[in-house]
Amino acid sequence: MRRSRKVSAVAMALGTALVLGACGGNGEGGDGASGDVKDMAVGKGQQGENYSLPANIPETEEVTVSTDNPFTAYNNSTADANNAYNSAALVTTLASAYTLNGNNEVLLNKDVMESVELTNEDPMEVTWKIKDGVKWSDGEAWDCDDFYLTYLAQNGKAKKGNGGTYFLAAATNGYEQVKEFTCEDDLTGKATFDTPYVDYKAMFGVSMDVLPAHILEKNTNVDDITKVDENSSADVLTKVSDFWNKEWNGFDKEKMPGSGPYMIESWQQNQSVTMVRNPEWVGNTPGPKKITLRSIPNATAQAQALENRELDVVSSTQPDADAAQRLQGLEAQGMTYGSKPSLGYEHLDLNYANPIFQDDAVRQAFFECVDRDEIVEKLIKPVDEEAEPLNSIVFYPSEDGFKDNYSDKSMGDAQKATKTLQDAGWKKGGDGVFAKDGEKLEFRISHTDIPRRKQTVELIMNQCKDAGMKITDDQDPNFLDTRVSEGDYDVALFGWVQEPFKASQKSIYETGGGQNWSEFSDKKVDEAFQKAVTQTDPADATPFYQQADKALAENYYTLPLFQSPDMWAFQGIDRVFYQSYYGSLWNVGEWEKTE
Repeated sequence: MRRSRKVSAVAMALGTALVLGACGGNGEGGDGASGDVKDMAVGKGQQGENYSLPANIPETEEVTVSTDNPFTAYNNSTADANNAYNSAALVTTLASAYTLNGNNEVLLNKDVMESVELTNEDPMEVTWKIKDGVKWSDGEAWDCDDFYLTYLAQNGKAKKGNGGTYFLAAATNGYEQVKEFTCEDDLTGKATFDTPYVDYKAMFGVSMDVLPAHILEKNTNVDDITKVDENSSADVLTKVSDFWNKEWNGFDKEKMPGSGPYMIESWQQNQSVTMVRNPEWVGNTPGPKKITLRSIPNATAQAQALENRELDVVSSTQPDADAAQRLQGLEAQGMTYGSKPSLGYEHLDLNYANPIFQDDAVRQAFFECVDRDEIVEKLIKPVDEEAEPLNSIVFYPSEDGFKDNYSDKSMGDAQKATKTLQDAGWKKGGDGVFAKDGEKLEFRISHTDIPRRKQTVELIMNQCKDAGMKITDDQDPNFLDTRVSEGDYDVALFGWVQEPFKASQKSIYETGGGQNWSEFSDKKVDEAFQKAVTQTDPADATPFYQQADKALAENYYTLPLFQSPDMWAFQGIDRVFYQSYYGSLWNVGEWEKTE
């Protein structure tokens, strides 16, 4: 799961497309794009359950695309780097066993894979067969060694003497359940599972986690990464994990080749990342020769740049009313606009490291005073008129298994919140702020410099003021770079964005999970997620996910606000659709210029 600056963040049912507010200018769009944007969710290269880049896409010199926040890391699987804005660039440059289309259908990537097969059920065994001839942009083979490194770094088994892990992975989902991963030959990898893992298709690449083992070997003087395991010496594990943890941040062309149709050519920190065609790409030649992905945090500024024709595509997971109205107004000029609910949700996490939030009454009262209806009405409905507060962490309303666990806990009632605190021994002082045992009820809400998030905090500050809470707006443009993963917040406001596999939530909410930064711990939640991810049938997992969802709500720990809308607009390109997990570049190789 990715955090959203987009975050890395819940799952839809596979294959379910939710496209609400999509239309093209003047029915057809002056740039030749189809007026039915939702039809663009299926790539030109999709054949049933497979995808490969189609042949004979006309050559285009360059496309320029915006996103809300900058690219920061080539290795997007470490706890401190993991975020969706890295995915937006890496989806073009790092190959994967499976990929996703705009409808979140899981497709076998036939450009690089021969097959992925469940070859045994008890014990569960899965075999990945790589196509012969797939290469990194530096000419080295993309092969089973790379898959093995992915398994080694994310299985959580390599432990230090103090109990900590060598590899600081954001998540270990799936890999931790593998008993053994072996390279049968250079092109064949086989995983034998201790316990079944229903979402095995999420492994090896959907989250762009297959990285170049040969680069790591060269820089650590390790001859063969497949000979390294959790029982290797501390010296070997230290140098291998230190490289994986730290050396693939930012961009270094010598250390960061591409295995997809593109490779990264250059990076301007906090501004842009540029991709060019991978000269060793094994599939058909992609259309655009060059892609520039620009970071523009202000959605209205993105709309202005599109109007000025500085951009070909605007893509935002943090749209606001002004930007949406401005983009819709550009349809008469031949630009095409689309919006839909995403695979992400905005939420508030309360940090148990702050003693105030170890008080059950404080967490409950905070939930009670937050008026999510007002937040959605003022900030989200102008973009998505059907938006409602989200009342589940694990399920969306469209999914089987959804139950409303939050509308009776967060209702925007300052009086009820006041009573909850008074009953727990909190007393309001002359300044209108509650206190108990000499501790005032004051805390920060931390977030990035996205205008809508600042507006959200301003609304909450006003809503909870009458409940005797003194809240400070802690806006930090770098909040999601390091602070959130270090637990440096009282309340964190951000978004999670998830691939369409619910198992990825386990690492966020389980005790000690790689993305559990708030020191939250609950045995009911741990047990429910563990049972869910070891089922062999998704339908059998649903009751356990429901148990986890209910237990999370009863802890008053994480408050979902709304399902985030994706918003995009484009001009001069035939088909663009914003993919909730990957962004707009998921099928950029297919794009054709129309003017």
